[in-house]
Amino acid sequence: MSRISYIENFSAWEKEFSFYVPISIRFSETDMYGHVNNISPFIYFEEARIAYLNSIGFLSKDMRQKDGIVVADLQCNYLKELYFGDIIRVYVKTASVGTTSFDIHYKVMKEDEIVLTARGRLVYMDTEKKAPKKLSAELKEKLMDR
Repeated sequence: MSRISYIENFSAWEKEFSFYVPISIRFSETDMYGHVNNISPFIYFEEARIAYLNSIGFLSKDMRQKDGIVVADLQCNYLKELYFGDIIRVYVKTASVGTTSFDIHYKVMKEDEIVLTARGRLVYMDTEKKAPKKLSAELKEKLMDR
């Protein structure tokens, strides 16, 4: 496997994941050859990211009404092909937490094989001011408890 810039030690990195969501590849997410379209993994990442943030209590109803998160960047490494009907597990973990943003990583498995890796930076936002907002100690703790 070629080196992936955001993964220092691949073996250690892949063992740090515990949270995942299962996803069945739908026909509408594929091209005329049945391959998953290159945009579809970003839909899977969103589904897993929201489930993950809900599971750690980050997306409470009160927070969603006054605060939000914005995806600042996402990158995906395509390691193996996926096809219509495949069932995958999209793993998510917090990789690092800053003052107003945090990075999360994704590992996508088909059976016992890693087929995609990805990372993204999310910015915590004040929705009224439309500006980054400092993460509280409580939110940082939720993110780092994984």
